[in-house]
Amino acid sequence: MENMAHLSARVYGYVQGVNFRYFVTREAGYLRLKGYVRNLPGDAVEVEAEGDKNQLQMLVERLKVGPPGARVTEVETSWSNYSGQFTAFEIRF
Repeated sequence: MENMAHLSARVYGYVQGVNFRYFVTREAGYLRLKGYVRNLPGDAVEVEAEGDKNQLQMLVERLKVGPPGARVTEVETSWSNYSGQFTAFEIRF
């Protein structure tokens, strides 16, 4: 558990209405991460994820690109200690 962490990210740009949440859910599944993704008011998407820190860093790199049709302008990240609060990765509304 020593390499486990919690990532909070906000993704800005043209990221709503372009399947961004489904993209994040798929990528998180590949990386065996748990947490959630949701649209925020305005033009941002919030990602809360936990798992292996290396896998989380890979997710951040994928967030910077996004799915076809998205235009990511910024990804803000903050890191904290792993909490084990999530049992799966889901889309929240």
